[in-house]
Formats: sequence, C-alpha cells, structure tokens
Amino acid sequence: MSAVLPLAPAIPRYLEQAYWWAYVHPRAVRLFEREWLVNLILFGNYGRLRDAALAELGETVPGRTLQVACVYGNLTPRLRQRLAPDASLDVVDILPIQLKNLASKMPADERVTLLRSDSRALPSPDARYDQVLLFFLLHEQPEAVRRATLSEAMRVVKPGGKIVIVDYHRPVRLHPLRPLMTGVFRTLEPYAMDLWEHDIAQYLPANARPSSSEKRTYYGGLYQKLVLVR
Repeated sequence: MSAVLPLAPAIPRYLEQAYWWAYVHPRAVRLFEREWLVNLILFGNYGRLRDAALAELGETVPGRTLQVACVYGNLTPRLRQRLAPDASLDVVDILPIQLKNLASKMPADERVTLLRSDSRALPSPDARYDQVLLFFLLHEQPEAVRRATLSEAMRVVKPGGKIVIVDYHRPVRLHPLRPLMTGVFRTLEPYAMDLWEHDIAQYLPANARPSSSEKRTYYGGLYQKLVLVR
C-alpha cells in the first residue's frame, strides 16, 4: 500500500531504505504493482478486503468521494467503475510516482482527479465529500500524523457522510500468524502495532466525534473495516 507521508526523521536508516524501495523507487513500484503479490502480502485477503470497502461505498457510488493515498492493486480502478455518471473521485498522495502509477492503471476520466497532497492538510474546504476511503494507510503513520489524517478526514466529510477505513487489527490470541506479524511489524512497520494496542477511534479528534461507528474484523481479527458516520 502507498503511504501518504514520508517516514519520520527518527526512524532507523534501514526502515528509510525499506520505505524507499517499497514506495518510491520505480523498480519497486513496478514490482509491487502485481495483483498476486498484493494478495500474498495480505495472506489471500486482498480481494475480500477490497470488496468489503467498496461494498460500503455502494454498487453505484454517488456524490463526491475522496481516497486518501494510492493503493497497489485494482481497488481504485474498480471504484472508478462504480462511480455514478455525475459523481467524482479525488485521490490524494504525497508521492508523484504513486500518482503516476495509479494514472497508468485507469483510462482518462473527467470524474477522477489525482492530487499531490499531504494527508495532514487536505486541499479541500470543510464538508466537501460524501465519503472518504483510507485503505491500509493508518498503520504506516506515526501517531501524530495518524491523528492529523483522521482529523482532516472528519473535517472534509459532510455531516452524515462516511469514512471507510480498512487496516490491520489485533488478531485473536491463538492466531497462527500472530508471532510472524509481530516480528514483521516490529522490524518493518513500527507504527502498525498501534492498531493492535488501541482502537482507531482513540485517534479521532475530541471535537469531531462520529455520530456512529461500526467495526468488523476479518481473518481471525488480523484485519478490520471501520465505518464512521460523521
């Protein structure tokens, strides 16, 4: 998945290099842009999680939709196919190479706009969007950035609009992949453990609480879909 923000300066050098190879280097982008590889990374759950996110947006997606961060795989092309004729989709990412990669996966469509932007300061007025999608983004962000991203998502979504979040979640105690994922997170994804230790709702701004929230977990609790209604 594509991060919206670069790693914090305090991150170890080897993690900076891993980030570069995963998201910035052209060869890495070409490598990861393979459906089977994305599915392998998610232990065969990519399609299931993609479809769960899209189902929340609807068979036909009306109004204005914001996707925060580009995503490897075919989630965004499938979302474009669901757009109503008069709907729109904005996708923001801080990395030009990720925006270029996404553009290469979709035909030209006047309803779709790709924007270079920081998730902490979205280029949008308040209450512009009917729905906001964050797909495997929050686990890549340090706490302060995660809080700012969620605050911005709450700011730009309309009252009654949805924020759909798909990301990691603390698995059940005896999950066979729990030891493996613990090692992977502690080595390569230092912020992902936050989503094991705390509910995402904890990072929402105190002055902009959702009117409702619904969480569903998948694959023994390793993944979650959280739907917030402003």
